[in-house]
Amino acid sequence: MSNIVESKGWNWQMVSDDVADYWKNPSAESFYLLHRWKGQNKQKFLDLGCGLGRHTILFASNGFNVSAFDISENSVERTSNWAQELGLKIDIKHGDMLNTPFPDESMDCILCFNVISHTDTNGMYKIADEIKRVLKKNGECYLTLGSKETWGYKQDWPVVDANTKLRDEPGPEYMVPHFYADYDVIYQIFKDFDIIDVKHIGTYYTKDDKSYESYHWHVLIRKK
Repeated sequence: MSNIVESKGWNWQMVSDDVADYWKNPSAESFYLLHRWKGQNKQKFLDLGCGLGRHTILFASNGFNVSAFDISENSVERTSNWAQELGLKIDIKHGDMLNTPFPDESMDCILCFNVISHTDTNGMYKIADEIKRVLKKNGECYLTLGSKETWGYKQDWPVVDANTKLRDEPGPEYMVPHFYADYDVIYQIFKDFDIIDVKHIGTYYTKDDKSYESYHWHVLIRKK
């Protein structure tokens, strides 16, 4: 495998506490997963790329044994502080998703929401291997990936490879790699898993009087 682009995460230090309130709200999908994984009697949960801890706190508050992980020291600190304020015990670590510190077959379920695509194509294969290594047999992972149909893939940003660009605009994601997928790419990367469900979801919004369309793949996989 050739060299992988340098891993970079969000610059969470740029996200003020008032704006951070938005990023502390769990995604709609996480409530479905909470119900699904409770029904499967899963207990050990990994929030892979925890950000400010919205899913870490949700699952810890609902009785899961939670580990959280992020490349941003600032996000790790803020998530840890939030958990302490609520009296929740979590195992939180700082590092790179390409080489996680968790033991083999130690997790029942993993959530990677809008995070693992912050690498290039080779990095995606490496992260898929890490997810496979860390999951127990029949463990599940729910992940999202940027779509090649989204506006970001169509921007004239620096190209890393056929699927990856560096986000060249001011903000917390400046020069952060963004991997974009189509179904064939998803199938190839996760072909060693049982692919349970794949959805292509569009989000529409207006900012500064301009309308935008953002598309992501939502993928649920199970370790064979």
